[in-house]
Amino acid sequence: MNRKVDVCIVGGGPGGTLLANILAKHNLSVLLLERTNGFAKAFRGEHLNEEGEQVLKQYGLFERIEELGLLRMETLEYWLGGQKFNTVYPDPVIGHLGIHVPQAHLLQAIVEQAQKYTSFDYLLNTTVKELIQDEHGHYIGVKALQDDQIIQIDAQLIIGADGRHSTIRKLANLDATIHNHGYDLLWARIPAPEDWTPSIKMALVDGMQISLFTQTNGFVQIGWNIEKGSYPSLRKQPFTPFIEKLIKAFPQLTDTVNEHIQSWRDFVLLDVFSTTSEQWEKNGVILIGDAVHTMTPTGAFGLNSSLMDAHILAQWVLQKNPFDYSCATERQKQIAAIQALQIEKEQKFQDAFVILS
Repeated sequence: MNRKVDVCIVGGGPGGTLLANILAKHNLSVLLLERTNGFAKAFRGEHLNEEGEQVLKQYGLFERIEELGLLRMETLEYWLGGQKFNTVYPDPVIGHLGIHVPQAHLLQAIVEQAQKYTSFDYLLNTTVKELIQDEHGHYIGVKALQDDQIIQIDAQLIIGADGRHSTIRKLANLDATIHNHGYDLLWARIPAPEDWTPSIKMALVDGMQISLFTQTNGFVQIGWNIEKGSYPSLRKQPFTPFIEKLIKAFPQLTDTVNEHIQSWRDFVLLDVFSTTSEQWEKNGVILIGDAVHTMTPTGAFGLNSSLMDAHILAQWVLQKNPFDYSCATERQKQIAAIQALQIEKEQKFQDAFVILS
């Protein structure tokens, strides 16, 4: 089976779906490829900042997402030894300290809108296996596998929006320098206790950060930093003393933690690293989002940066100047500043606790 489109986008996350939406709205034929059997199958960041919020509002998506469900954070709290010692409130103009948006709601709203355009289409269960080049080395399409069937997709432009382990980046031999930040992250999701307000709560335990993020529909997401590479040895240790540290840091979680986190299996490990890339494009292939600048969880910049990538790249594509990559160069500078800010936040996190410690 062969297909021919203006733009082939690989990766059905927020950046890839938004870019497909924008381009299809402007009558470019777009085919979006997603390797899983549905959108929102892989975990991605779910917190919008002001930048991401404005991008979604610009394209008329935010109202629909709000209908599906979101939650604005009212406070940022710092806790030590089971006691809250500092509370940060939002700027009254902005009105929140981030917004939790379930990725299923975000992607549903984007894809729903995109499906109104006849120039948009997508394929699920589709994995790219090969990039196709012409005699001049220009990438002119992909070969993909869907349900044991090989599909060839000819495209004038190929977008890699396929995440931190990007297949498109590897196939195009684009560079990626990996940076170790000294920690990995354990995730867990539990029901929120009664009277839990929409908030982000931070604590310092054994010199490592624990963060609680309130989620839509009455949940709390736990993000627990651990020393890089330590999880295999950590799992060999007794579980109870480990989880008691969480309860001591946030006593109000005692009942729900005891009920819902009973073994190491109740945590999910995230291998934390960031990447930088000198080259974001090559002969008809362009990368966006984590495929070209993987972010750490610090500050929840990943989702928002991906949405902004899609917005900026869409404007460039619509100008129809395939030989001017100045947008990527300028965006590189912006991303470098964000990644530097992430490192600064990580290095200075303990400073908030120094006086009380």
